[in-house]
Amino acid sequence: MFFDFSVKDLIDILLVAYLLYKTYKLMKSSGSINIFIGLLVFIIIWIIVSQVLQMRLLGSIFDKLVSVGVIAVIVLFQDEIRRFLLTLGSRHRTSSLFRFLWGNSEETSDKEAIMPIVLACINMSKGKVGALIVIEKDIPLEEIVNTGDTIDANINQRLIENIFFKNSPLHDGAMIISNKRIRAAGCILPVSHNLDIPKELGLRHRAAMGVSQETDAMAIIVSEETGGISIAYKGEFHLRLTPEELERMLTQKEE
Repeated sequence: MFFDFSVKDLIDILLVAYLLYKTYKLMKSSGSINIFIGLLVFIIIWIIVSQVLQMRLLGSIFDKLVSVGVIAVIVLFQDEIRRFLLTLGSRHRTSSLFRFLWGNSEETSDKEAIMPIVLACINMSKGKVGALIVIEKDIPLEEIVNTGDTIDANINQRLIENIFFKNSPLHDGAMIISNKRIRAAGCILPVSHNLDIPKELGLRHRAAMGVSQETDAMAIIVSEETGGISIAYKGEFHLRLTPEELERMLTQKEE
């Protein structure tokens, strides 16, 4: 006789599958995808041994490993767990959880806030002026803001260019933009140690990748060597962008 299978069971399976998919995307953006796949394979083997084949000795060993492995998982994925908890505790608590599960359909910003950033990046690119601009999303960047100097000004093209001018005392750090305002400049970002980052990319690119892995922020980089404009977002680089591509990425809806 076939086992009892209801609509509730189908919904349960679909929700678990979707949560696994979102977890996979989170692990991929943080560079921990290989660990996640290995953990998933281990869980599948454990289920087959304990539940399907019912091998008592090997199953009991796997059961002990799983009970201890919870602590190991917390240690291995502490950054990802921290990122998820920051999302829950952000100023958009309910909407942030909804976006984590179902995706965000709101625009990142309107053109009035975006165009001064785009124009400033174009001018800095022409003059090969290095710049690093971080746009806050749902996860607050208060800790990073506190590492720099508070600006709290409207987004202005000339102000952005002056901050990143080579003789400016704030040009080496990152600028943080939050709620369509320039919150701070000269901020220190977490540096990514991902070995897959091309060697020709400098410290600004590694810092941009670091903040994109630990938060949901979007980081814009203007290279001091080549003048190229790039974006680090969700743990991925978008290199050598044209002004049109930069504007499109800044105004697009999140997936």
